[in-house]
Amino acid sequence: MNVKDAKIISTQNGLETYLDVVKSIDVKDLHYPTETELFYEITVGIEYFLLKEERYYDSRKNYFRIRMDTDFGSLTLAETKTESLFAVKNEGEKDATKELIGDWLIKTQAFKQVINELIVQKKTEDVQTEGDIQSVLGTIRFLEKLLEIEAEDILRATVEREPEYVH
Repeated sequence: MNVKDAKIISTQNGLETYLDVVKSIDVKDLHYPTETELFYEITVGIEYFLLKEERYYDSRKNYFRIRMDTDFGSLTLAETKTESLFAVKNEGEKDATKELIGDWLIKTQAFKQVINELIVQKKTEDVQTEGDIQSVLGTIRFLEKLLEIEAEDILRATVEREPEYVH
């Protein structure tokens, strides 16, 4: 990792410093469409260092969701109920966080590696039924679409405060 691969956002709580390293990216949940929830969704965690005055740093991990409909034509960002990457931020800081995701995170080697590892994992999953096969194939297509997201897609996306379902 080079210093140029890092990203810093200034917030009211201090400087959030993000590093392009695989261990800082965490996938907590992967959702595929069901009869009642017709979308794909991935919960992504990003570890960062919060640099504050009077303190050297504080390591934190916060999460957000990327949601796409079943035809992959619509992209939405969603806050998690706890440990949200968008929480306790004003509108300008939330916009900067969206830019972080669009201009930096989706382009990092760490993000691409984590998604590619999930694709490999899904391809080696033991599936028994036609329904399982379709779920795995759809999830693989969703993960491949995540690798194709452009910064503009993220910047145009809405950020939902409350998820429409409970895990």
